[in-house]
Amino acid sequence: MSDNYVNVGSVSARTIESVDITNKRVGLFVTCLVNTMRPTVGFAALDLLEQAGCSVEVPEHQSCCGQPAFNSGDDEGTRQIAYETIKQFEEFDYVVIPSGSCAGMIIKNFADLFEGQSEWQARAQALADKTYELLSFLVDICNFVPQGVELEGTYTYHDSCSGYRSLGVYEQPRKMLSEVSGLEHNPLHGHSECCGFGGTFCVKYSDISDAIVEEKIENVLDTKVDYLLGGDMGCLMNMAGKLNREGHSEIKALHTAEVLADMATEILGDGHARK
Repeated sequence: MSDNYVNVGSVSARTIESVDITNKRVGLFVTCLVNTMRPTVGFAALDLLEQAGCSVEVPEHQSCCGQPAFNSGDDEGTRQIAYETIKQFEEFDYVVIPSGSCAGMIIKNFADLFEGQSEWQARAQALADKTYELLSFLVDICNFVPQGVELEGTYTYHDSCSGYRSLGVYEQPRKMLSEVSGLEHNPLHGHSECCGFGGTFCVKYSDISDAIVEEKIENVLDTKVDYLLGGDMGCLMNMAGKLNREGHSEIKALHTAEVLADMATEILGDGHARK
């Protein structure tokens, strides 16, 4: 495995240097949840990457990152998925994913799947080395600063387990959100504690999952904010579902990319208009 990571407290983060992305091809890995449940996140990611100067392509035959199979112990099924993902994306200069969970799967686990298969392990590691979570890529590689984005209200931020602990995504979203006119940050107690989703975990251990998200939502409500933001659709769907079931539809959950791409008003409607 590659050793281009440094430990920051309990967080494992890459040592990254910004580069000139002009004429670099970026493959956008959309993710299953974005594709099936929240396509606006994919369009937001595409818009932001193009604003940052990237030449973006979306491979038509991309599929899952393999994490559900991997977490269920199906290594062979995961390998079959990984074979196709590598073939779909290995020709790009960068692979960018609007999810710390899916990005972490490729970056941290793909190469280990091919132990004993030197050619495929090398190809998997090469893919891992050029794969990035969207928000970290925009800041760390592209030096992107959003311009002219407005959203009136307050937000709190949930740091997903994989994005925060595996990839060191923390300052990047907050840095970009600080450029959004009219938007103020109310910190979340337990910002990096699990929301209870955990992919298949919430199905296998639904009672435990519900207890975890219950505590998370209590902390969110304590912030008295208008928006709950994050970088992973799984977490956002889980928390939004709990908020709605508990009758707290006043707090709207959005992917950070949707806000930065100035799509929040369109998604939420006129009741959340810009200044």
